[in-house]
Amino acid sequence: MLVEKRFFPLYIVLFCVYTLFGISMTVIGATLPKIFADFGWSYTTAGAVIALGSVGYFLSSYVAGILLSALGLRLTISFALLFIFIGLEFFAATPTPWLNMLLYFIVGVGQGGIELAVDWGTLRMEGPGGGRAMSLMHGAFSIGAFVGPLIIAILISARLQWTLVYRGIGVLFFLIAIFLQFMPLSALGRDRGHAPGSSRRDLFKHPAYWLGFFALFVYVGVELGISNWIAEYFVSVFKTPIPTGSFMVSLFWAGLLLGRFGLPVIQRSITREKILISLSVVMAVSVMGLATVGFLGTGALLNVIAGMLVMLSGFGCSIIYPTVMSIIGDFFPHTQSEAVGFAAMGGGMGGFAFPYLMSGISAAWGIRTGFLTYALFSLVIVALNVSIVRAEHNGGIIKST
Repeated sequence: MLVEKRFFPLYIVLFCVYTLFGISMTVIGATLPKIFADFGWSYTTAGAVIALGSVGYFLSSYVAGILLSALGLRLTISFALLFIFIGLEFFAATPTPWLNMLLYFIVGVGQGGIELAVDWGTLRMEGPGGGRAMSLMHGAFSIGAFVGPLIIAILISARLQWTLVYRGIGVLFFLIAIFLQFMPLSALGRDRGHAPGSSRRDLFKHPAYWLGFFALFVYVGVELGISNWIAEYFVSVFKTPIPTGSFMVSLFWAGLLLGRFGLPVIQRSITREKILISLSVVMAVSVMGLATVGFLGTGALLNVIAGMLVMLSGFGCSIIYPTVMSIIGDFFPHTQSEAVGFAAMGGGMGGFAFPYLMSGISAAWGIRTGFLTYALFSLVIVALNVSIVRAEHNGGIIKST
């Protein structure tokens, strides 16, 4: 069993929450070509909207990590779900940039709270030394990330209003917030807080605390960067139709879905650390290949190769986030919510910084150069993950007691 039998219904509900979370994180990337066409936004404006969502995300994930021990899981996740409901119900209702920035910031606040709450809850259900339940939970994110852009592509092809997906998803968040009030969340217990004689300052002395932060900072920046810009990359570079570009977002997350559901099956015989390094290399090679193909021109064959690289890069990305989270959770058993929240904040800050980087580079030198930048950062991800595993192997990271 992935989790104890008594936790299984709760695990399924949180799985559904994370599926909706995945949809909410990726639909903006799939709708970017329509937003550009209908609203007349520039790359810089779109980057600013996405970045404001990331600001809300990384602030919320860290603050929620601190407050969860005081508020409890029920209040934390309920507030997060309601924030997303409010933001999605009004996002893209008008083309006004500042209003959409505010609304996407609110969505980001809710997303950060969900990230922290679900990851913490999964760690409590799974126990130390695991990773399989966390990988499958993040597989739920991949399901949502695959389904959302696919729905967008269908709506656009059918000439229906693409903003309907934002409204529908918002309602689902509200309904599941109501349903969660009847779930036994208190069975997971409460965060133990800092160990006797220790404080928050002691956490900052742990190398694992910072390695997790920076690994997710770069990783999330690259992962969401690819997801948010791959549709526009295919439309502008490979001259594909807009629905094809939107489908590439789904293809990327299909690769993640394959890895997050398939790899836990073999994780019993292969350590999570070996899988982490191997898949990091696959991701880096695939993203570099995708960036290179963009400089070779257009044509059916290149489109097929680029599509295969999109899916392969998603497969390479699949295990990185949940594995890093599991390792960090094991190192800080007393303050799991704070440690996981800090790592998640690193991911959120990467999601904040990289849209500005991508939009600035794309505006100045073209989107091809923007993807080449992501390829270079994918190598940084490999180096950081190797550092985490090496420090763990050499005993350089001191576990909390």
